Amino acid sequence: MRILGIDPGYATVGWGVVDYQSNRFSVVDYGAITTPAGMDFSCRLERVFDDVCAIAERYKTEAMAIEKLFYNTNAKTVIDVSQARGVIVLAGHKNGMEVFEYTPLQVKQSVVGYGRAEKKQVQEMTRIILALEKIPKPDDTADALAMAICHAHASGSMLGRLRQCGR
Repeated sequence: MRILGIDPGYATVGWGVVDYQSNRFSVVDYGAITTPAGMDFSCRLERVFDDVCAIAERYKTEAMAIEKLFYNTNAKTVIDVSQARGVIVLAGHKNGMEVFEYTPLQVKQSVVGYGRAEKKQVQEMTRIILALEKIPKPDDTADALAMAICHAHASGSMLGRLRQCGR
């Protein structure tokens, strides 16, 4: 299974593509989509949409794993990120991917085994699981790869149950 992990945003969108086969991971590619602060917001959203579509097309991803948003103290930020998240989900849908959402708690639990893990612990375990020499930068990219790992673990267990039922 080829998974596109996404850490949503409008200034920086982390992304990572991993293959997951027989309980083994291999990193295909990763990076960040960035938009300049002075750019019109609708143009930023368009660039995010176009770049996510291009990544999906280039790597033929089958599933998208994206972080569920939670409300923080800055309402404007959460609204803007929600809009970016919407165009990212739409890009996934338009490119034939199933889209799966995970909370930060679920990602931490899946990657580290502890739902209250620190960000650095998640990043280090992501590096170890994916056999990378160093933690990917920016942090959004490492977070996106952790999202893909979370989906692989979650879908692996769901797929195993389906196979047992003869489906």
